[in-house]
Amino acid sequence: MLTLNVRNLWMAAFLSAAVLAGCSANTKTAGTPTNPGDPSTPPTVTSVTPPDASTLVCPNTAVITATFNKAMNLATISASTFTVTSTGAGVSGQVTYISATNVPVFTAATLPASTNFTATITTGAKDTFGHPLAAAKIWTFTTSAPCPPPALPTSAAACTYGILAATTSTNTGASTVRGDLGLTPGSSVVGFQDPPANTYVGGGTHTGGLGLVTGTIHLTDPPPTSPTSAAAAQAALTVAYLDLAGRTAPAPATVAGDLGGLTLAPGLYKSTSTLGITGALTLDGGGNANAIWIFQIASSFTTAGSSSIVLAGGAQSHNIFWQVGSSATLGTNSTFNGSILALTDITLKTGATLNGRALARNGAVALDTNIVTVPSCP
Repeated sequence: MLTLNVRNLWMAAFLSAAVLAGCSANTKTAGTPTNPGDPSTPPTVTSVTPPDASTLVCPNTAVITATFNKAMNLATISASTFTVTSTGAGVSGQVTYISATNVPVFTAATLPASTNFTATITTGAKDTFGHPLAAAKIWTFTTSAPCPPPALPTSAAACTYGILAATTSTNTGASTVRGDLGLTPGSSVVGFQDPPANTYVGGGTHTGGLGLVTGTIHLTDPPPTSPTSAAAAQAALTVAYLDLAGRTAPAPATVAGDLGGLTLAPGLYKSTSTLGITGALTLDGGGNANAIWIFQIASSFTTAGSSSIVLAGGAQSHNIFWQVGSSATLGTNSTFNGSILALTDITLKTGATLNGRALARNGAVALDTNIVTVPSCP
């Protein structure tokens, strides 16, 4: 009897240990974050603009951004959790949140030149599951005096890209992109031919179609980031967009409404609202092949069907830049010259021809039976 009781005690102890071990293993597995989509994974900041420790930030730059790795609770993204300071004093600004790309935006008035700034996102910022940042995100930058030379995409990582988007890129019909196509942080494109007709890199997915890309389709390239990756191109785009938006020299000429029928010399042109082109706009370089045109457009930009941009006097498409504060649309069968740097979406309607680049910071790029030709880099 004694032997039986001892045996039973040993058996009970063994079963109890097994149960406890199983519970411990399950608890460990459930509590270990595996991916950003896991509710138990705290949010992180994956990138910022201006980049940390930047020393050549245009003093007219008034937009500071960050990118989270997951969706955030809008109520926790505010002027109390996202701050910018200089020598301890707060900078006045408005904080917004772009939910499509998980990007909080701090917009301030023009920043003073030759000044150090510190941007901070506190642990008060929480994801949609209520989890805060594990630690505050802090980065610094310094404005220059005056604005540094152009940090344009043609001289940076976005140079070879005809199409660059943040959320997705779609195509209808037999479009041709003579250059690279990039997408990040989104990971899926629609309407481009399967390999071997197109070359894909990265971990994203695609749905086949008739679109042809003569370069490479970069779908959220895997780390480490290379100088030609979609992530590097997006970083270059952000720097270029902020630089173009902040330029004040030469003194900008005010433009409004419709540019159709005009002939414009090289220079800086500023629209405080929407802008459009109906008919033909002529850009005349006056014999200077290095002449540059920069258009600052506060809101949307739309070209009409069959409209065109005519290049004269040595003007070249790689020296034309359209900084668009919201979305851009190229009309049916239109012909467009220059690089479009848009904050949100870019749409090329049926048959539109683009001699330049369609570069979208936070939105999508849509094609429909188009030809996009990337101009040469300077």
